[in-house]
Amino acid sequence: MRKDFKNKPYIYPQPVLIIATFNEDNTANAMNAAWGGVADDDKIFMCLSKEHKTIKNILKRKAFTVSIGTLKTLAESDYFGIVSGNKVKNKVEQVNFHIEKSKYVDAPIILEYPLTLECELISYDENTCALFGKIINTNVDESILSNGKIDPNKLQAISFDIANAKYLLVKDVVGNAFKDGTKLIK
Repeated sequence: MRKDFKNKPYIYPQPVLIIATFNEDNTANAMNAAWGGVADDDKIFMCLSKEHKTIKNILKRKAFTVSIGTLKTLAESDYFGIVSGNKVKNKVEQVNFHIEKSKYVDAPIILEYPLTLECELISYDENTCALFGKIINTNVDESILSNGKIDPNKLQAISFDIANAKYLLVKDVVGNAFKDGTKLIK
């Protein structure tokens, strides 16, 4: 038997995206966004309301970074989602995280996040809250690499479980993309 949940956006895994920008005074701001993902080979999409300090910063500087929340950064990632940058200007400092300015865009890289996309603003629609960014560079800490590639078990990415308001750990390889399904080709 199956059950209907109406129009709930239950997609698994839902990434925990940490968007970082610079405030007017060049301090770093960060927010947790659950509504987003890749939009193309070199583009990212997020749904962010215009009231967020992050949106104000992005529209002013035309740049931002997007990091992947991890098991190691779970509490800080949650904090970035429950504390508004409109009320607390030094959220990144509050959690004792460290930044460096991106070499490619006018935005901070939070060093505690081992995987960061450095992005330029493509477009933002206030009515739909749709933000599109062009990925200029992907910055990766070598600690999460194996054989020169990102190792998901070292990254320990977390995902957002919207149905239960929980964070889940993304782990374990269970198959081979573009290979396991070939046995079904007739």
